[in-house]
Amino acid sequence: MSEEYKSGSKLEKVLRAGQFAVTGECGPPRGADPEVIKKKCALLKDKADAFNITDNQTSVVRMSSIASSVIMMQEGMEPVMQMVCRDRNRIAIQSDILGGAALGVKNMLCLSGDHQKFGDHPQSKNVFDLDSIQLIHTVKKMRDEHKFLGGDEIKGAPKLFIGAAENPFADPFEIRVPRLAKKVAAGVDFIQTQCIFNLPKFEEWMKQVVDRGLHEKVYILGGVTPFKSFGMAKYMANNVPGMDVPEELLKRMKDTPKEKQAEEGINIAVETCFKLKEMKGVAGVHLMAIEWEEKVGEIAQKAGFLPRPQL
Repeated sequence: MSEEYKSGSKLEKVLRAGQFAVTGECGPPRGADPEVIKKKCALLKDKADAFNITDNQTSVVRMSSIASSVIMMQEGMEPVMQMVCRDRNRIAIQSDILGGAALGVKNMLCLSGDHQKFGDHPQSKNVFDLDSIQLIHTVKKMRDEHKFLGGDEIKGAPKLFIGAAENPFADPFEIRVPRLAKKVAAGVDFIQTQCIFNLPKFEEWMKQVVDRGLHEKVYILGGVTPFKSFGMAKYMANNVPGMDVPEELLKRMKDTPKEKQAEEGINIAVETCFKLKEMKGVAGVHLMAIEWEEKVGEIAQKAGFLPRPQL
């Protein structure tokens, strides 16, 4: 969280100004039609400070995150370009970092990436030349030292606000904060967490983060995902690795009449937002309404996050 560094990113400006930041998410289409991105942008515009553009999420082929980010910028919005290590070696990674920055991207999220066996090309070869921590280090070196990993000088360094993901709920719990500390040491500026359903466990993670003073070195945005139905809640609890959905939330969704479950899912998300806003060390929220973009504005409005600050 270098005080002298400025990327020009709105997200960075909001966080540095001490405002409670809001980010959203936009999944690229499984085709070359830019109208899919534009329609999602119309639903999301002005509902958050910046929006993640996912990079072949769940190892399924989609429009590239760089191209999708450019389409979003053409719609007057700020993307957070995600990049996974699964599909690129360090040459391609550094090339894409330069390409994204040259096209105007100002935020980048560094991820390892889901294993290809979960996607639509399980026979493909993964790369994983770098992991997410090494990717953070790579972007920071290129940005701050104006150097490639090979040591050569960069003429025209990429100015990027560097992000990464963290899952406070993965096992073993005791290594979660030390893992965050490694990302901080590598140079990350902001963190977006896994979806938060188990608030007491997240609060314990944040207490450890604050005890180590990490909240003063990195901006932490808590992940919030609304349930569309009891079926979705049950699926996330039983089938999504690293997800922690408490029994009381499952019961709450199950006990809600089917026609009102979507509304109850929104209510839970809004309640989570309020609790995160009051939690020490939390600098914002990351709203992940998976293929439910029209609800991002409703959640943001009910949580008191709108209108967004214009800095």
